[in-house]
Amino acid sequence: MAGLGAAFRRLGALSGAGALGLASYGAHGAQFPDAYGKELFDKANKHHFIHSLALLGVPHCRKPLWAGLLLASGTTLFCTSFYYQALSGDPSIQTLAPVGGGLLILGWLALAL
Repeated sequence: MAGLGAAFRRLGALSGAGALGLASYGAHGAQFPDAYGKELFDKANKHHFIHSLALLGVPHCRKPLWAGLLLASGTTLFCTSFYYQALSGDPSIQTLAPVGGGLLILGWLALAL
């Protein structure tokens, strides 16, 4: 299981690098359809950073597979839906955010238990 935990640690590091790149894009190059788009983008980016850091802790928990999968899939669903709506103005995939949020909560619980 040590190899599995290390894979999630690497994924967390790559995700953090991606979050930083998106933060730079959001601050300097993105064209938002409105002020709400900028707010959504910032919210997605904040959660992207936080949950990238959480992935770094996966190797230290008792169930790294569960914690890592829940955190990675939750981050993907939650943040992608916000990033997409923020940049396009299209709320059609916004229904994925609560699913992603639920997976993130379960991921944090898997880290704790």
